[in-house]
Amino acid sequence: MRTSVAMSNSAPTQSQLVTPVLIAGSVILILSFAIRSSFGVFQIPIAEEFGWPRANFSMAIAIQNLFWGIGQPIFGALAERFSDRRAILLGILIYAFGLALSAFATEPGQHFVLEALVGMGIAGTGMGLILAIVGRASSDKNRSMALALATAAASLGQVVGPPLAEILLSSFAWQTVFLIFAGLILASLLVLPVLTSPMATKAQLEESMGAVLRRAARDPSYALIFMGSFPAAISLGS
Repeated sequence: MRTSVAMSNSAPTQSQLVTPVLIAGSVILILSFAIRSSFGVFQIPIAEEFGWPRANFSMAIAIQNLFWGIGQPIFGALAERFSDRRAILLGILIYAFGLALSAFATEPGQHFVLEALVGMGIAGTGMGLILAIVGRASSDKNRSMALALATAAASLGQVVGPPLAEILLSSFAWQTVFLIFAGLILASLLVLPVLTSPMATKAQLEESMGAVLRRAARDPSYALIFMGSFPAAISLGS
């Protein structure tokens, strides 16, 4: 009886496109990418205050991007070992910690170290973990659209982040804005309990990487995504 009730309660959720998991994941992505995309706005205020060449802060941002890439497989492994929510929780805390300490950094080397922390935090709150949760929580019918909406949320964050930073910098010192951003990423903890999804099955966990790649290569949607992303990757690299 309890099983039938549970199934009847979960069935509507599976058939819905917009679910609490999708909304919560989108909120985290918007905040994470909004903050991440705004760092270029801080370059001039920081360089002018300390008299640094702009190359110093540019190097800090480059280190952030490097550790963003390094952190993604690390957080993926942590999610597999300890659960997605715990991995995202760690990412949020590292992100906020790096931002808060950046407000008190006065040397280029300090910013280099702290931007490494921020990069790891971005990896822990980015699309790698969030899309996995959204995908597992969506029905087969709605999965592609749910993933598209979550990805669009990350893009929205990149659009609103720099203008938001500019508005805040017009009223506050850059140190205060870093602290505000640390508070914003910590606010994403409020939606973290909603991020629940079915665990991967034993068969899925035991599937080899080669089998996954072969299945993806036969999927026309994967081919279209790859062709759409490849030119963007080249342009970013150049």
